[in-house]
Amino acid sequence: MPGRIRPLLAACAALLVFGVTSARAGDVILTIDGNVTGNAPIDMTIDDIEALGSASIVTKTPWHDSPVSFTGVRLSSLLEKAGAKGKTLSVAALNNYRSEIPVSDIGEHGVILAYKQDGEYMPVSDKGPLFVVYPFDADPELNTEVYYTRSAWQVRSITVED
Repeated sequence: MPGRIRPLLAACAALLVFGVTSARAGDVILTIDGNVTGNAPIDMTIDDIEALGSASIVTKTPWHDSPVSFTGVRLSSLLEKAGAKGKTLSVAALNNYRSEIPVSDIGEHGVILAYKQDGEYMPVSDKGPLFVVYPFDADPELNTEVYYTRSAWQVRSITVED
């Protein structure tokens, strides 16, 4: 495990200093583990994530003054690529914030893991490099603390749990 943590910490340090666009050259920015294919952690770069296709959500959030356009990968695509089997995602952020997301949210609400905000890669200083985004404007039910707390930013890992 320590061998995996050191490169991840180095990538996170690069992201903190330079932002995601400077750390693109093969730096791991996301690890998916838990109940995934082969039960081995899957490390992903921004290029790996973008290769899964993109989706956009334009929505108001509690953290922005006006609607924002987010671009990212559908969490359903990410979980499919990882061969994830579970009922809950435990999402950890760079600052050690953790959120629990029911896998049922992914398909029901079309949740994305955003890497761009208004067409620009998100730096760590502004919720990047990865941000769990719900389409808050699509359903009044999503405009509650329950869903706000699931919307982790500065995401560094996702653990798939039973």
